[in-house]
Amino acid sequence: MTRPLLSPGAADALLFDLGRVVLDIDFNKALACWAGHAGCEPKHLVGRFARDDIYKRHETGEISDAEFFAGLRASMGVELSDTQFLEGWNAIFAGEMPGIAPLLKRAAERLPLYAFSNTNGAHVEHFSKAYAGVLGHFREIFLSSSIGLRKPDAAAYDHVVKAIGVPASRIVFFDDLAENIEGARSRGLTAVHVTSPEDVADALAALGI
Repeated sequence: MTRPLLSPGAADALLFDLGRVVLDIDFNKALACWAGHAGCEPKHLVGRFARDDIYKRHETGEISDAEFFAGLRASMGVELSDTQFLEGWNAIFAGEMPGIAPLLKRAAERLPLYAFSNTNGAHVEHFSKAYAGVLGHFREIFLSSSIGLRKPDAAAYDHVVKAIGVPASRIVFFDDLAENIEGARSRGLTAVHVTSPEDVADALAALGI
């Protein structure tokens, strides 16, 4: 994927995805937790979890956590309680991405920072408390489950750009998924594909931050 041309003064705001950009995610932890409760090996559950329609509806706030867990119960074929599903669901958060906190601190001294995450109510409740420190660098966090829109849909980016209040071309967006990068660029944002924290550091350096 091509790198955007960045230069000092090229941005009026920075917009960050959360998962695998700010917060480390390890979905294997969820599978291990659920397998432990179900009395089976995690490998038996690997192919049963899908980012299907129910998953997406959960991320846009259309269905509750309980409805989502009922869907998992059916698709994964394990009779776990909502509490057990929730434990595994929140176990995916594996800490902050290495070195991201000082980068955000430095960037926030120069430009307003925002975050935009495809997420759900259960995760929001968990990470808002567990990672309040690093998330405190953001002026506002746009959540798919709150705004009813998710990346990479065009309307999602348009909503966030309007809320930030600066031209899309003056917003630099950081995300780890290629489809979200492409979606952002199609709506006029400058987008940086993040494969490691070094990508964030390099982009900030190019912006003179």
